[in-house]
Amino acid sequence: MRLNLPTTLTVIRIFLAPLLVVVLLTPPWATAWLVTRIEGLDGLRWLAGWVVWMAAWREIIAVLIFLVAAATDWLDGYLARRRREVTTLGKLLDPIADKLLTVSAFISLVELGLAPAWMIVVIVGREFAVSGMRSIAATRGMVIEASVWGKWKTVSQVVAITLLILTHSLERWVGYSQLGTVSLWIVMVLALLSMWHYFLGFIRQIDLREE
Repeated sequence: MRLNLPTTLTVIRIFLAPLLVVVLLTPPWATAWLVTRIEGLDGLRWLAGWVVWMAAWREIIAVLIFLVAAATDWLDGYLARRRREVTTLGKLLDPIADKLLTVSAFISLVELGLAPAWMIVVIVGREFAVSGMRSIAATRGMVIEASVWGKWKTVSQVVAITLLILTHSLERWVGYSQLGTVSLWIVMVLALLSMWHYFLGFIRQIDLREE
């Protein structure tokens, strides 16, 4: 089956998620081991320098990967509507790609000690709760309008993940490393507000159906 451009962008986002995890979580000893092995190969010693450079700029590279992936989230939807290429496969893969990217980033940040696990559980739990309500609503033919809280949550989530990845760099650049944590609190508040708004809309639709 041939993929159209919007769906191709969605697939790219799916593959960028594990790449982000690899960049963030590759330990120094693994980098050192890889450099040692590369230096022992004739004709590939130049590659060792690139590996060392990428390890030194890991945070920046991870942010670029994440922002490119996040941009495809907006771009694939825009192109699908603009080019009238909305497909069933695209509708299936898009939310999967979104959740995979977000959860991969958050779990990596918890593993690195840059984000409190309990906050991530709340934020990710909200995603599953809303997805569950959305699935039930779809099976019943109900339409629940997206809230402005959900849109702000998505934007703040991108900002928070970016700042959390750059925690150590921010400490060097501006002498303050808590911007990511502050933004994560904002994400959690907006996540709960948007879930509550969606829940009220869900209950309202059920009540209308039962009248």
